[in-house]
Amino acid sequence: MPKDQRETKPAVRSGAAAERVAAVMREAADGGLTQAKDGRIAGRVSAALIAAAKARTGLQSDTELVVFALANVALEDDFAQVFRAVKGTVDLDLDLSI
Repeated sequence: MPKDQRETKPAVRSGAAAERVAAVMREAADGGLTQAKDGRIAGRVSAALIAAAKARTGLQSDTELVVFALANVALEDDFAQVFRAVKGTVDLDLDLSI
């Protein structure tokens, strides 16, 4: 690893990042996704990608980062797809005033 990347210190989690990580990990735990540690994953990825992800999340270890990333994908909702699918389905004459 190049010297400049080894010396990069991960950012301290901001309030929003810490809350997001905690919420995803809590939901993964509640769903039983993090109970067993019986799987193994390995791969080669860009050191810059790892550093950026750690800085953004505030996570320190590679394992924490991989678990968070996988939980994030596993728990991702389909809001954007559903939102696009209903585009144009609300009656234009509908009174939305309160």
